[in-house]
Amino acid sequence: MPPVIDREKCVGCGTCADICNSHIFVHEPDKDRVPRVRFPDECWHCRACERDCRQGAITMRYPLSHLMLNMEPIG
Repeated sequence: MPPVIDREKCVGCGTCADICNSHIFVHEPDKDRVPRVRFPDECWHCRACERDCRQGAITMRYPLSHLMLNMEPIG
């Protein structure tokens, strides 16, 4: 599942596209100020884009398999 960019918060700096090792984002400021997620299925969920976004414009959507890895045991 891909990262989600909040268009209201994004200032179009392109940091997310610059730091992504998987080249998930494409930033073409002449076409759109906000970067787009080009390869959503290739995201490693490393959260580098989310952590480095100064505006807090990126949130992650995690697959269920990733969410279950961080669950506390019941009991």
